[in-house]
Amino acid sequence: MGGIDMARIFISPNRYIQGAGEMKKVGEYTANLGSKALVLVSQGGKKRSGAEIEASFKASKASCQFEIFNGECSRKEINRIAAVVKGSGCDIVVGVGGGKIFDTAKSVANQAGTPVVICPTIAATDAPCSALSVIYTDDGKFEEYEFFKANPNVVIMDTDIISKSPVRLTVSGIGDALATYFEARACMRSGAVTCAGGKTGGAAMAVAKLCFDTLMAEGVKAKLALEVHACTEAVEKIIEANTLLSGIGFESGGLAGAHAIHNGFTILPECHHMYHGEKVAFGTLTQLVLEDIPQEELQAVLRFCVAVGLPVTMKQLGIEDPTPEKIMSVATAACAPNDALHNMPFEVTPEKVSAAIFAADAIGRQALKDYKPVGGEAR
Repeated sequence: MGGIDMARIFISPNRYIQGAGEMKKVGEYTANLGSKALVLVSQGGKKRSGAEIEASFKASKASCQFEIFNGECSRKEINRIAAVVKGSGCDIVVGVGGGKIFDTAKSVANQAGTPVVICPTIAATDAPCSALSVIYTDDGKFEEYEFFKANPNVVIMDTDIISKSPVRLTVSGIGDALATYFEARACMRSGAVTCAGGKTGGAAMAVAKLCFDTLMAEGVKAKLALEVHACTEAVEKIIEANTLLSGIGFESGGLAGAHAIHNGFTILPECHHMYHGEKVAFGTLTQLVLEDIPQEELQAVLRFCVAVGLPVTMKQLGIEDPTPEKIMSVATAACAPNDALHNMPFEVTPEKVSAAIFAADAIGRQALKDYKPVGGEAR
């Protein structure tokens, strides 16, 4: 809980750039920050975007070298890449791809003392804009949050690339963004310390609410457009909501139950195939059950989740046999002393969380009978 005299703190990336074809300018934007960039990318990402990135650096005053990401944002991988940065004379780190690449790039840049540029090829999480990384063990279990002194120097969202990515990834980003308003609201009520290091202020709350309102207004339209790889105005608004609005909203507004419950689910191997935002969406439903929000508000969220294809049951998360012991282990992990569940405006125990998970699952099963998804299967 924050003290009564604690400051309200609002943080954001230095520059956020969103538009079609912006990846072609990554060299130009990066050259303002240094002379040699280490570009962290997956093997597949390099095949898809490597030539374009290389050409953009050749047209700029900076050079680049590629480093292939090993797949997990773990201490071992961060230390490995930081050694490459220091040994190669790179003075900028560029992360190209998805959330674990961004988080690794941010941690590496922090360790190496360089600027960092984030170039998402998907809109699956709100990780690009934040001054934190989520660190996992080598086998994919949540370990800790790592906080940095500054947000990324530049975030570049090429909406042409993102609109051609699998629909499920952007829907997952919607699931991550769905938590933003409800977690910020909980933190404002409790006076909790946010990821920015202060209390939730009016600006952060307004951004979080705009994020939620944008999802509700544009999410279904955007999903249908993305199924035919059409980059419409609704898609542009959802990409901004998933990335910038949710990024600022969660960081300056605060994390609470939804993300802590997500972290609890990472201990179950059967959930590892699910994306971050998919688990966060179910975590959001669980938080709303914990809060006992009005039925009308709960049903609006459920209707939306079913419509866009976000999971509302444990079976959809891959949990075929949710025994009381298994779910209590998830609830206990979610209640870890260093996690955000304690930012809720009331005392939370593993018993309460376990009960809320089972109740959210039952409510979700009913919602699947009451509401229908739109378009094709997002999963």
